[in-house]
Amino acid sequence: MELVEEKESAASMEASLQEDFGPQEEQATFNPLLRAALTGDTERVQQIFDDPEDPDREKATELLTEKDIVGRDLLYATCMAGKSDVIRTLAKYGVDLKDKTARGYTLLHCAAAWGQLETLKTLVELEADIYATTFRGEKARDIAYRYEQAECVEFLDWAEAKQNLRMFIAQIQATITDPEKVQGKLNKEDKSISHKACQAKTDWLENTKEPTVQDFLDQKQQLEGIMLPIFTKMAAPREYFLFGRSRFVNVFQMCYLL
Repeated sequence: MELVEEKESAASMEASLQEDFGPQEEQATFNPLLRAALTGDTERVQQIFDDPEDPDREKATELLTEKDIVGRDLLYATCMAGKSDVIRTLAKYGVDLKDKTARGYTLLHCAAAWGQLETLKTLVELEADIYATTFRGEKARDIAYRYEQAECVEFLDWAEAKQNLRMFIAQIQATITDPEKVQGKLNKEDKSISHKACQAKTDWLENTKEPTVQDFLDQKQQLEGIMLPIFTKMAAPREYFLFGRSRFVNVFQMCYLL
């Protein structure tokens, strides 16, 4: 019974993937913007948006956002075709690169399923959400793995490791500059150490050529080591000055003094 259910579940998953990632070629016959996108004609794409004399200009936004029955607009077809230059061009016109289908599939999931490595790189560069999950909880990396797109899996692992380091740096910076979180817990030296550590890792991200996944992991681990004693201080009970005494006591000691 379990084996039958597992097979049915796998078949259902494959069917949903085919529905979300199946071809959209039939729309190219009536959507001029889609036709230009699928052929990689960036000049025509720009003309539709920018040329006041173009007959399709007034409905450019409508053509761009028009969706099929499962919630895909022309960007999905563009990703399937691997037209990275067109995606860059359309990004200038405010398209939502984090948009999802009815089942939660994103452009990254689409490019990963079709093995479009350069398109994946373009989407990540344009800050598409690599953490986005489908209704089954799968990230783009999981879809790439399912379809045996090894290069896409490798790249998405790399991109996520890089993003994890970036987010950790941002988290530290936001915490250290939050008066409510650091008041009475960190001194100037603690803050200076934190700022310098974050700046050093930011500089490393900007200047290091061809870092590996392990490089990102190592840098994050080093930053965690630097910040551990500082975070430990912040997690300690807040201290208060009581009764004019020349020492501070924490909230637990306060219970015995009152």
